[in-house]
Amino acid sequence: MAENGMERKPWRFDFNPKLRDAASRNIRSTVDLLRSNIDRSDARPVIPLGHGDPSSFPSFRTTAVAEAAVVSAVRSGDYNCYGGSRNLVPSRRAVAEYLSRDLPYQLTPDDVFLTMGCLHAIETVISVLARPGANILLPRPYYPFYEVRAQFSGVEVRYFDLLPDRGWEIDLDAVEALADDRTAGMVIINPGNPTGSVLSYGHLEKVAETARKLGIMIIADEVYGHLVFGNNPFVPMGVFGSVVPVLTIGSISKRWAVPGWRLGWIAACDPDGILKDAQIVKYINEYLSITSEPVTFIQGAIPEIIKNTTQDFFDKMISLLRQMGSMCYDRVQEMGCFHCRHKAEGSMFMLVELDLSRLQDITDDVDFCCKLAKEESLIILPGSTVGLPNWLRITFAVEPSSLEDGLLRLKAFCRRHAKGGK
Repeated sequence: MAENGMERKPWRFDFNPKLRDAASRNIRSTVDLLRSNIDRSDARPVIPLGHGDPSSFPSFRTTAVAEAAVVSAVRSGDYNCYGGSRNLVPSRRAVAEYLSRDLPYQLTPDDVFLTMGCLHAIETVISVLARPGANILLPRPYYPFYEVRAQFSGVEVRYFDLLPDRGWEIDLDAVEALADDRTAGMVIINPGNPTGSVLSYGHLEKVAETARKLGIMIIADEVYGHLVFGNNPFVPMGVFGSVVPVLTIGSISKRWAVPGWRLGWIAACDPDGILKDAQIVKYINEYLSITSEPVTFIQGAIPEIIKNTTQDFFDKMISLLRQMGSMCYDRVQEMGCFHCRHKAEGSMFMLVELDLSRLQDITDDVDFCCKLAKEESLIILPGSTVGLPNWLRITFAVEPSSLEDGLLRLKAFCRRHAKGGK
């Protein structure tokens, strides 16, 4: 190819091919795909039972205390600066004290790293652990970002199953069979996304003992911490920090219903200093020094948000989630084309198994959800997205009237596609 008599080389840039898979295997992409199936002539509002963001619904609006704290931080003029890779010390101290309420030891500000929400925390931890040849143990069903982030970072993914007939407990025999000297750690998500489970103290203790035996750390995703409404109380994995080193991932996104504020954390729950000695803590700090930091005025508001939010706000949210979760479980059980193995006890989700033998013109969970979106303007997440084909993840953290309407639409859809027309 010649231009003005001069030979020009072809353009040499191209995209990273790993992004093709990463972009297609996440919840947001799946929800966007389902939305593309909606019949635009349907005048009914779209009901979003596929994505865990209750913040747009009036019943789940955050506390006025949190809003006032952010306004005050902005107006103070004290938080227009860079926060630095280790962030503002009072903010880290507030998170350390908040997490320490549930632990048998005290965290310090140096044990806490603030991140731009939980996704940034996950990215950071996996990037730090991504030594050549490393593998990581993930639960199945899973939160897809872990799989995508690990594979993007060149970390092999190995899956252990969660057992629906045992309240989604971890198959610890599978964990022992999967781990080897290249295993960087195992991820647990408690309260569970997508399972809606809350693991008991006794089971978590066994998890800690298994990890200690194998010599692997635990990455504890507790973004839904304290959002529990069943028989089991929330027990942070950090309670067992003297048994096994734990990196706890959390945020204000869910408990305060402010996912758009993008304030998360990584906490080294490790009273014996194992993670420090292995330089994991050092390199979390190093990684954060080459990435962006959380918005400083949100950091500045955190101490007041944590200090001044009343238990009444949390109790009202728990009561609403309990009510909505029970409604969802009871109504779905009656529809005839699902098996409800486990009632949600925490987070904002329940998993239900599709009984395809009772349906006609439905090939699998993705087909079910695409046709549901088209016919009923109702979005539900296919289980394939979270590693469980022919299951569905239903989000019940929406306005009560929206959930009621959505469940009626789901029932109508099931009747329309039932074998024999029933």
